[in-house]
Amino acid sequence: MSQEAERVYTVNLGKVWLSPDNQRAKRAVNMVKEFARHHMKSEQIKIEEDVSHLLWSRSIKHPPRKIRVQMTRTDEGYILVSKYEGKQELEDKEELKKTDEIIKEETKDQIELDTEPKTIAEPEPEPVIESESAPKPAAKPAPKPAAKSESDAPEFFQQKDKVVKKKSKTKSQD
Repeated sequence: MSQEAERVYTVNLGKVWLSPDNQRAKRAVNMVKEFARHHMKSEQIKIEEDVSHLLWSRSIKHPPRKIRVQMTRTDEGYILVSKYEGKQELEDKEELKKTDEIIKEETKDQIELDTEPKTIAEPEPEPVIESESAPKPAAKPAPKPAAKSESDAPEFFQQKDKVVKKKSKTKSQD
């Protein structure tokens, strides 16, 4: 295909947010189609599934503000709108695939080598070295805080406590 048949655009979808929130993703799809009709000068537009998923990824209420797309004129005469993946991104993906394949091959080789039975040596216990110094005494427990005496409390509470004690004694005697 010629250079004229493929174009890359950034479609601004900011006006989608002016429509009601329950119609935004639908409006975004229509705006992409309108944009393609205007710029590629054709009435037959087809949107790839990836672009549709991109527009609907955050549900109907929150479509993206802008998307990067590649528009291609096909031999059948319609315009195909696809998600744009730059040359650099494609090269990065190819490099990742190659490195993944290399890693998989290395792990397969290691697995084949590891299938040989190995004897597992148990670690020897370390000898205990006793020091010449005297053993350390155990830690002493921390002293408990002293209980508050009745004289620390205000007079009102002291009188109330006395009344409560008298009542509890009378009940237990019955």
